[in-house]
Amino acid sequence: MSKLKEIYRSMRRWLIHSTRRPRVGHVQLGDLNRLTPISRDWGFDRGQAIDRLYIERFITAYSDDIRGEVLEVSDNEYTIRFGGSKVARSDILHPDDGNPRATIVADLAVPNPGLEGRFDCIICTQTLQLIYEVRSAVTQIHRWLKPGGVALVSVPGISQISREDMKQTGDYWRFTGAAVRRMFAEEFGEGAAEIEVLGNVLAATAFLHGIAAEEFDESDLLEKDPQFQMLTTVWARKHKGS
Repeated sequence: MSKLKEIYRSMRRWLIHSTRRPRVGHVQLGDLNRLTPISRDWGFDRGQAIDRLYIERFITAYSDDIRGEVLEVSDNEYTIRFGGSKVARSDILHPDDGNPRATIVADLAVPNPGLEGRFDCIICTQTLQLIYEVRSAVTQIHRWLKPGGVALVSVPGISQISREDMKQTGDYWRFTGAAVRRMFAEEFGEGAAEIEVLGNVLAATAFLHGIAAEEFDESDLLEKDPQFQMLTTVWARKHKGS
């Protein structure tokens, strides 16, 4: 019996080495055969970062919801760019007074009665990973929206660590679509949020190396493979009776 097992193992090893494509030991890594990334700046120094391609397509798809009183984290680029004349008031949220453009200095994870029920739309892209009390932050997003208001949120899955944010606030989390779906369903209610998971092995590998979106055929980056969740987007509406 032991001899048969050894024969089986030998045949299995032979099949693996001879039938895999590329053959085992013949993978050509080329420019990726390195211990440092091509860019430590997410690819911004080469063009558009791949996560921004996903985020901007997401924001474009829901741009009609960027209207009325809008709150955006850190800056109001997407508010102005995609909301335009639909925006009556644009506020910028920052956790401390280090951002001179901020109109509201507050911690997204801390209850703030003065902000509850104030906004028609909250744009919160690539931010929740920087907040240790992430569940509380999702709660505040819900509370700060007006009834019927919409949150547009994105979070990273497969990603470099942000060195600057790690020093300033901490870079704590990476998310799967399952975790995001559960968090927002528990806060906003079942059926109130649309979750989309984006990425594939090519996009994730390129993003980790900081290769820019322009260096690929866009259709390849947009192909979805749920085994490689690079980024998750959330559209969530607060129930009008909330």
